[in-house]
Amino acid sequence: MNRTKGDEEEYWNSSKFKAFTFDDEDDELSQLKESKRAVNSLRDFVDDDDDDDLERVSWTGEPVGSISWSIKETAGSSGSTSEGREQMKGRNSFYTQLPKPPSTYSLSSFFRGRTRPGSFQSLSDALSDTPAKTYSPELGRPKGEYRVCSLERFRSLQDKLQLLEEAINMHDGNVITAVLIFLKRTLSKEILFRELEVRQVALRHLIHFLKEIGDQKLLLDLFRFLDRTEELALSHYREHLNIQDPEKRKEFLKTCIGLPFSAEDSAHVQDQYTLLERQIIIEANDRHLESSGQTEIFRKHPRKASILNMPLVTTLFYACFYHYTESEGTFSSPVNLKKTFKIPDRQYVLTALAARAKLRAWNDVDALFTTKNWLGYTKKRAPIGFHRVVEILHKNSAPVQILQEYVNLVEDVDTKLNLATKFKCHDVVIDTCRDLKDRQQLLAYRSKVDKGSAEEEKIDVILSSSQIRWKN
Repeated sequence: MNRTKGDEEEYWNSSKFKAFTFDDEDDELSQLKESKRAVNSLRDFVDDDDDDDLERVSWTGEPVGSISWSIKETAGSSGSTSEGREQMKGRNSFYTQLPKPPSTYSLSSFFRGRTRPGSFQSLSDALSDTPAKTYSPELGRPKGEYRVCSLERFRSLQDKLQLLEEAINMHDGNVITAVLIFLKRTLSKEILFRELEVRQVALRHLIHFLKEIGDQKLLLDLFRFLDRTEELALSHYREHLNIQDPEKRKEFLKTCIGLPFSAEDSAHVQDQYTLLERQIIIEANDRHLESSGQTEIFRKHPRKASILNMPLVTTLFYACFYHYTESEGTFSSPVNLKKTFKIPDRQYVLTALAARAKLRAWNDVDALFTTKNWLGYTKKRAPIGFHRVVEILHKNSAPVQILQEYVNLVEDVDTKLNLATKFKCHDVVIDTCRDLKDRQQLLAYRSKVDKGSAEEEKIDVILSSSQIRWKN
């Protein structure tokens, strides 16, 4: 059945076929999460329904690793690279972006780019008297049959290059990709690479297409030809995501350490290798301890997921939960992890607090914030702020005596009163109002305590005192 030009455009615009366009959407392949949050709920670790939503640890079972990827090939500028690097600097993750214009490869996330429905403008407008035939199984077929013109009549190199120029001038990613598939099949890779090097739009489309179809060998050959060493290294590194066996993945990561990354990212790859190496040792040891049934922590809180391929902050949480008292010389020691991977004090304290509070280990919590000066005097210090400590303790059902102790350590008076009122730390509210000489606020709070309670009696005693010079 013959179609007019309008019919063809209507058909392709309405087709469910998702051909390549260079303005990409997010891909399912990009669903690798980073260690974005400090502490997650423990549901995946233990049989406990309580939820720490203060800071989340990623524990999805996906190969989240410490490096996640973004290989974003767009026709735009490299400006997004610097933006992405600034965003990544704010996260507690191993890895930041690698700027490499015009192809903005990075180590921050993986594979953005998804084809979406668009119009596949037929080349029949440019070619006359050419019989139609079914085209390109490599593109993937839509549910409906689609037909475009044959490109076999373009046999000489000159004709093929002219065809490519016409496709580029049409500004249609589908057409450019279709022509590139034809050239990939009919030209040697040396000639193809040479001609695409001076046609950057077509080059970016080919790189995207090779990644989509998984032609890693040709993609690596292309990067070698272009002398894009960092992208070559990243393409090689990317293959570890497809390796499921932990030992084989570890050995593959070892081969990536010497690749031509930037100095910063080389250190990140080294860290990922070291982390996985440790996780393998910890996993084997803990599996044995758990199966033997001789270790109390594993009997009370059996593991619900493997630690393998988890982010650093998740591994730290795990170590603080199951191995908190171990000496620094062991791989599973939280202190060892902190020193090896240079985890900041604030991150370490936040993670350790969440783990020990989950276990109701209040003595460990107290020790975490107790410091001693050179004279031997002790004091409480919290790099995350005592208001944050109070929130975490309350979420883990800390006794009111413990809550009151830490609420009293909050320096800002308004914040202290708000927390004490919110969590019903009556003594803190009463004492603070007395110290502020705020009779009206104390009277207002009297109506909130139970009739005949010790708190009401304490308030009455304070209100009747003649030694306090009230300010209102």
